[in-house]
Amino acid sequence: MAAPRSIVIVKLSAIGDVLHGVPAAVALKRAFPNACIGWAVEGRAADVLAGHPAIDHLFRLPRGWLKSPSAVLALRRQLRAFAPDVAIDMQGLLKSGIATWLSAAPMRIGFARPISRERAWLTYTNRVKPVATHVVDRNCDLLVPLGVRESRPQFEMPHWPGSRTRVQAWLEDLRFSQPPVVINPGAGWTSKLWPAERFAAVARGLADRHGLRSLVVWGGSGERAAAEQIVGASAGAAVLAPDTSLQDLGELFRHSRMLISSDTGPLHLAAAVGTPCVGLFGPVPASRNGPYGGQHVCVEPPDGVRPVWDDRKTDTRSMAAIEVDRVVAAAEKLLAAEAATLAGAA
Repeated sequence: MAAPRSIVIVKLSAIGDVLHGVPAAVALKRAFPNACIGWAVEGRAADVLAGHPAIDHLFRLPRGWLKSPSAVLALRRQLRAFAPDVAIDMQGLLKSGIATWLSAAPMRIGFARPISRERAWLTYTNRVKPVATHVVDRNCDLLVPLGVRESRPQFEMPHWPGSRTRVQAWLEDLRFSQPPVVINPGAGWTSKLWPAERFAAVARGLADRHGLRSLVVWGGSGERAAAEQIVGASAGAAVLAPDTSLQDLGELFRHSRMLISSDTGPLHLAAAVGTPCVGLFGPVPASRNGPYGGQHVCVEPPDGVRPVWDDRKTDTRSMAAIEVDRVVAAAEKLLAAEAATLAGAA
């Protein structure tokens, strides 16, 4: 087939899921450098894509756009003006399928059933059965109908200069003489939350054994309360981060030693910008959703306490089975790898 002139990716939300699609956009730009690549995305998830060199245009959609006839018509007009030759639905739900169909692209690619749900597959001309396990690699499998086979996915995330300046000022004000360990206690599902007192114990352990201070990030009042609880129980080992945007977080992670977090958007943002991560995974396997790349360490519970897939958003036993000592050991493994790298470079 002829090289496409324009391609639109449909991956609407959430932040981590959007980031998992970025390597596919990078692969498309490498394969078709003259193609114009657009991305349809909802809400604040668009902020992690802003300025990315592989993405030429963002179709920013408000949350709940599908319930607004005017928003649907506006998206249709924008997509028809963009005139994509190819639309790629990485989400596989009704709303993403509708956005894919609205594009009127002659080639519309998405996942085959059962990965594609809510009859979204009816909007595709090409249905792909992925062979990979991790969601980053699965998204790249969607490029096979275009003749693109990406064996080494890359994120190539942009820098955000304004956020970098703010982060440097914050770290100076908070008197971090060396890059901090960042702790992120939040998660989108209750079943992915790890107890605040255990995060505090990890911060104390890293301070006692390695002299490291931790910075606790948060988003929204609920997460701030958990972050304050961690700081209060850390015996001075952790301090509270200022309010941050997603771009601020991206630059903060670039200035950090590591991130310790459960499976949530900030974890995948840290991995995307190249920060080593300790990922805590309970209801969803790390092999499928873990921070992408070989420099990370994931801590998981025994298989016997993992919930069945239908209960993954409500069952809290799996995260409760992750012990503090294992998380501290995972962080120390990253510290040892960092020391070995520095020794090798000396």
